[in-house]
Amino acid sequence: MHHAMYHRGSQFGRGTWTAAWLVLAGVGLVALTRPGTALRESGQEGHAPVTVLPTPVDSIRDMQIAAEATGSAAWGHWGDQPEKYVAWSNHSNRLIPVYTFGITLAGVSGTNSPYRDAARLESLYGRLPAHTLNPAAEYFDQTDVYRLQLAAADAGKKYIVLVVFDGMDWHTTRTASIATLGRVAYDAGRGTGFGFQDYRGAPTDFGYCATSPANDGTKVDVDAQAVKNPGGETPGGYDAARGGGTPWDPRVNLRYLIGRDRVHAVTDSAASATSLCTGRKTYNDAINVGPDGGHLQPIARTLQDRGYAVGAVTSVPVSHATPACAYATNVSRDDYQDIARDLLGERSIAHREAALPGLDVLIGGGDRVRVEKEADQGRNFEPGLKYVADSTLAAIDAAHGGRYVVARRTAGERGADVLAAAGRMAIAGRQRLFGFFGAAEGHLPFRTADGDFNPAAAVADPDADRLRMKYGGAIHYTPADIAENPTLAEMATTAMDVLASRGPFWLMVEAGDVDWASHANNIDTAIGAVQSGDAAFRAVVDWIERHDAWRRPPPISPITSSRRYPCDSG
Repeated sequence: MHHAMYHRGSQFGRGTWTAAWLVLAGVGLVALTRPGTALRESGQEGHAPVTVLPTPVDSIRDMQIAAEATGSAAWGHWGDQPEKYVAWSNHSNRLIPVYTFGITLAGVSGTNSPYRDAARLESLYGRLPAHTLNPAAEYFDQTDVYRLQLAAADAGKKYIVLVVFDGMDWHTTRTASIATLGRVAYDAGRGTGFGFQDYRGAPTDFGYCATSPANDGTKVDVDAQAVKNPGGETPGGYDAARGGGTPWDPRVNLRYLIGRDRVHAVTDSAASATSLCTGRKTYNDAINVGPDGGHLQPIARTLQDRGYAVGAVTSVPVSHATPACAYATNVSRDDYQDIARDLLGERSIAHREAALPGLDVLIGGGDRVRVEKEADQGRNFEPGLKYVADSTLAAIDAAHGGRYVVARRTAGERGADVLAAAGRMAIAGRQRLFGFFGAAEGHLPFRTADGDFNPAAAVADPDADRLRMKYGGAIHYTPADIAENPTLAEMATTAMDVLASRGPFWLMVEAGDVDWASHANNIDTAIGAVQSGDAAFRAVVDWIERHDAWRRPPPISPITSSRRYPCDSG
């Protein structure tokens, strides 16, 4: 994700590479596009000329407001209909960028791609998907991200960081780069403009992966934790002839990428994160269970068994799909309270007899959201806090005999200070850390492209789809909302401090607001979210360099990944 970057380039430390990490850029939605990709510029079918955006005024917010008011924009659109600014508010099947540091992609891409091997594809999807075998595939699969993390641990890397930009693809990244740099700096490849693109303090690699799930349309019983129709309705797969052989390939079929033609299922954040964390494909909405509902063990629990401390931080509610897949098990991503029980080491609907050990660190949003009814959360739902039940909060709190130092948003106090103080207390007492923050909607305040927190609301549309209606409403932040919440970068730094005090660690860092902004079809907040995520990436790099962790064996492995908003920069 991009930020008004303090670009340091070669000033980053060099030496023996003792760390590894992955930056995954993009899961999730479709984004702005002209006829050949999600965010498309006006003009030709490929990468047309782009007007450089001025920086002194809030021009991108003005562009968003004008596009919402008129229903169209010369500079781009969301979906497969160029004449409409918004024709899609959900995920897409684009190939997603992956950036690695301290670890290579050679073992999973090119000649090692599963998409070149019929037997491996059949094992991956549970059948050989139609139009998916591609002897020329350079791309790999998002399940390979799990294998990269496991390989990093097997190689003795002490710290493994998985940075996930939920809902961001190559086009969203390029759009954000243009807005940040004030110029079009690239038309293909890795790109430039953000820390995760430009950092060279360790050996780095770049590639892209397919993200289709095992299937869509699976129905479940939350109370029984059972799958009703294994195999669902729409099978997964990826057709490069329709979706492109690279993320920037202009020869794509947008109807295919967003799933309108029903050829292959388009992933959601839950199925995608399950693949990243377990190495297995599953149905949309699943949290670390397979297509038949059987439990899958995520990388964090595997490494915890090996003695690693494990944690997750996110800019959205702590029990949302991506952080949930860091550790929990559930047939439904919407069973938030039970997912939180798994994350925090309490008995849950999926682990009724014996609780999971729980994460050592969990920090994110959701604190201000209370509801009285939630049908999707099953019969054991407790009225009150939506994302973490009040009874769970009471049980885990070290102040009442629990295992976690709990830091919550506190009126009149800076969120960064509250979190840092709790982190120091956790380190001193050899305790775990739970940070619970957020604005009224549950997430950290949405940053916009100019660095402010003033997102434009979507125009009311009775025909809008469910996700646009959910995420596109008016949001107004108070000065307290900004001050009393830590940033994702501050969360990541505190998490690494606490985890490192316990020994080797695995950490997920999720910039989840990219996904929320793209569901809202808001280019201003999508760009701002990329910037916030990049600031978190930089915080991870700063921590690594301050601790000289690149040089000291054993290594660290940062892996950055995204998840899909077809967005072609414009």
